[in-house]
Amino acid sequence: MAVANPVGPVDATKVPRYAGISTFARLPELDRVPDYDIAIVGVPFDGGTSFRPGARFGPSAVREASRLLRPGYHPELDVEPVAACQVVDAGDIACTPYDITRAVREIEEQALPLLGDGKKLVSIGGDHTIALPMLRALAKARGPVALLHFDAHLDTWDTYFDQPVTHGTMFRRAFEEGLLIEDKSMHIGIRGPVYDRDDFIRDHEFGFQIVRCSDIDVIGIAGTIQRIKDRLGDTPVYVSIDIDVLDPSYAPGTGTPEMGGMHSRELLAVLRGLDGINIVGADVVEIAPSYDHASVTALAGATLVFDLLALMANRDAIEARAAADEKEVAWQA
Repeated sequence: MAVANPVGPVDATKVPRYAGISTFARLPELDRVPDYDIAIVGVPFDGGTSFRPGARFGPSAVREASRLLRPGYHPELDVEPVAACQVVDAGDIACTPYDITRAVREIEEQALPLLGDGKKLVSIGGDHTIALPMLRALAKARGPVALLHFDAHLDTWDTYFDQPVTHGTMFRRAFEEGLLIEDKSMHIGIRGPVYDRDDFIRDHEFGFQIVRCSDIDVIGIAGTIQRIKDRLGDTPVYVSIDIDVLDPSYAPGTGTPEMGGMHSRELLAVLRGLDGINIVGADVVEIAPSYDHASVTALAGATLVFDLLALMANRDAIEARAAADEKEVAWQA
């Protein structure tokens, strides 16, 4: 049930978008409202990265880029997400930059209270390591979920320099810990060489289905959307978007760029084509502003977060209508 009379962002016709508070899309902070439906939280941790560091500055860069958004109405999804439900900025999770194991525990501990009473959470990374504690918290709050993973890389490797939890191993840990619903998870946008051809065999054994960028060249956007919908059905889904799923020409500000990626319009089209799926949590990660140009990567991240909010709001509206119809049928009986 959406919060009644949600508080929206600062009015850009009264306070210019470049002024005022630096929350996501200038939405209210968590302590400014009595209740909320969706929280946005920053997770400035990049201790699990394996190449270029700097994603710890991602949350602040995405928030700054989000000033450019006009978050009132989403034309493609035909929804007013910040009017349909209460969205808040919950600030940043504080975690140690020196100890991966401790940081992951701290992220989970601070994310879990934000997921109470059916609330939803969108996190802004940080490197992709943060997806594991988010999935752990979500599993405690709701149970296992399907994973819809947009990325250039599988992220199901075993260890990296003997470390079991890094930004390239977390989804293998998630599978091993029973956080994922069996045979429902997918990778979208995979490309580039890997260490060993067996990487794909093991990934399949973990229950993942892969749509590579080369597959998208053949089946197109509509085919990609259909494959995802056929796979997920109405299963509760966690959407994890590594910004390097985009080609470096569209997202240069990331730690492990990979040539031949999705165009920004392609990624948005696929995401918007999933309207109605049951998204219960999400992240947008690996935005490293030190390598960005004209904030194009940060803007991509901000737009993706807004689209996730719109998808969540539309799903809430669908569920509310279904509940109302059920109540009407019961009353008539």
